Amino acid sequence: MLHSYAFSNFQSFAERVDVDLTIKRNTTLTDWMIDDVCGNRVSKLISVVGHNASGKTALLKPIAFLHWFICHSFASQPNSPIPFSPHLAHINSPTEFECVFDFDGNLWRYVLHATPTRVLREALYQKKERFNYVFVREWDSDSNSYSVKQQDFGLPAKSAKKVRQNVSLIAWAAQYDVALAKQFIASRVITNLNVVGRLPISEQAIMLAAEHFSAYPEQHSLMNSLLSTWDLGLSGVKLQEIQLNPVEAPEQKSWIALGEHVSGNTTFRLPFNMESNGTQGAFVLLSRLLPILEGGGLAVIDEFENDLHPHMLEPILDLFATPIANPHDAQLIFSTHAIEVLNLVEKSQVMLVEKNEDCVSTAYRLDTLDGIRNDDNFYAKYMAGAYGAVPNL
Repeated sequence: MLHSYAFSNFQSFAERVDVDLTIKRNTTLTDWMIDDVCGNRVSKLISVVGHNASGKTALLKPIAFLHWFICHSFASQPNSPIPFSPHLAHINSPTEFECVFDFDGNLWRYVLHATPTRVLREALYQKKERFNYVFVREWDSDSNSYSVKQQDFGLPAKSAKKVRQNVSLIAWAAQYDVALAKQFIASRVITNLNVVGRLPISEQAIMLAAEHFSAYPEQHSLMNSLLSTWDLGLSGVKLQEIQLNPVEAPEQKSWIALGEHVSGNTTFRLPFNMESNGTQGAFVLLSRLLPILEGGGLAVIDEFENDLHPHMLEPILDLFATPIANPHDAQLIFSTHAIEVLNLVEKSQVMLVEKNEDCVSTAYRLDTLDGIRNDDNFYAKYMAGAYGAVPNL
């Protein structure tokens, strides 16, 4: 479970930003919070709010990047750059990332300092009485190599010295069957972001969602139930296997989605590319959320309500509140323009983002502002500009 992450010199953020999911113990426990095994009260969700081009997407990207880097960077080409961008006014300075999470009953901290060219410092710490290092990897420019020290990590020293400059030591160690590394790379983070930005709801995304639901019948059934309940004019979504190239490659098959509708005594089906943008968006969104809800993990979703009516925000968020739908306490970090979210979540579950005239973004948690009261109308005050992070019109 993610407790916090922080970063600096990343895209429009020049200074350090902390995204903290932990909550004071005297805060009333709601269904969107949990007391974890390490004794901390942690939120299951964080909403990110701000005006256009404020940096909301950039606030989400670091945690998606860290998951990719830790789990999948070994697959990078040896000389390819590490896929992130520092602030354009600080391109010669390193970017720093950090995250704190609990795993297997212990609290861990991961630290990464890097440029797009190479890792400068990477470290993993485990908290016992205090945080003790599991490994520390540092770039030595004099010897043009890495120094790596370990405590109970288990990667042979010769193998550690060979780590490529654009690969996480955890991803590297997993290739050598280091048990702890293999456990970490099995962590689950699903996102609609890549290095460029939000992935569009394309025909390919719809086909991938259909393929996913064809492989998981229980999730398909739940998706059908949810979409029909949300009054999108659907009675269900049927999946049909097709041949992509029946003449030249009949073995290549895929799945398409068909929206089923009932009008009087007539039932008919529409190809999903003829459904509304909102219906398509909900279908693809559920293909990302339901696996996390079923198995646990973290969903990082940019523009959460994209093409959806704001009233649909609450029933989707409610999936993370109920133990029936979320038995493993999955978490959700999302950005939204649906300001109605301020009426749904706690003040500790809102990050506000704004950008100044120097093209520098800042972010702060709503409950860190002076004078915030639990009985405030957060929606009304935000719309009135009391909290900042609104367009300067």
